[in-house]
Order: sequence, then C-alpha cells, then structure tokens
Amino acid sequence: MVKTVADVMSRDPILVRPDTPIQEAIQIIAERHISGLPTVDETGKLVGILSETDLMWRETGATPPPYITILDSVIFLENPKRYEKELHKVLGQTVGEVMTTQHIVTTTPDCPLQDAARLMHEKKVHRLPVLDDSKKVVGILTRGDIVRAMAASHDSES
Repeated sequence: MVKTVADVMSRDPILVRPDTPIQEAIQIIAERHISGLPTVDETGKLVGILSETDLMWRETGATPPPYITILDSVIFLENPKRYEKELHKVLGQTVGEVMTTQHIVTTTPDCPLQDAARLMHEKKVHRLPVLDDSKKVVGILTRGDIVRAMAASHDSES
C-alpha cells in the first residue's frame, strides 16, 4: 500500500499569525526545536512561512547594493529592491514583516509520500505545509517525518 502524506505528517502543527511578534516566534522555534512556522490568517489559510533562513537576516544584516557615482549621480550595479527587501527583514518586528510569502511549496494529505519527498528534494525545502481543499493548514510534513517513516517501514520489513 502506498503511503500518503496524511500517514506520516505532523497533525495540528504550531501556527503563527502575521501579527505575532517576531521575538515570540523565535522563542517558539528555539524551544520546540523546529525550523519553521506556517503563518495563517484569521481563517486558518496559509499566507506565508517563517523559516530559520528568514530569521538569519536579523543577525547577518542587509548588504547595500554596489554602486558608482558619476557627476553626483548614483548608478546602482544591482537592483536596490533586493536591499530594501533584506532591510525590511532585518528591521521587522512581526512575523508578517519577516516571513516568506512567495513561492511557498505545499502539499495535500492525499499526496503520495514519495511524490512529496521528491518535491521537497527538488525545491530544496525542509518542510511542506499540508493544506486541505479550502487551503487551510491541516498538518506539516518535514524531512524528519519522512526519515522516521523510512525507518519504520524498514523495521516492519525485518
């Protein structure tokens, strides 16, 4: 029988809202030993994900784009929008200001586990929010969940 995401996902994951203070989210991640938090709106629909990568900006800071000046004019050698985005993450005080909102990779409970694992590998993500038909978060699938499922299936074969 083919295992599905629902068979191994963590149910009732810890969720945060965009207005959650960033320091509170950092405490949750540190205390629970997790690497990210799905962010939902008031209806429970996914609006973003806060990852350790998003939080790293607070420590590393934002690097201004390289530029040259010619006759009192500034010419950026790189798009300054990147810097603005990085700076926003560094200075953010709420989850909504720091979280990733674009290109969030998700899955569904009925997705075959092998397909979800392949998706995680190809997209280089550590966790997949699991969404129901109404786009509400019903679970989370992590690399650890997949490894534990592999270990359990190996034990049952022995």
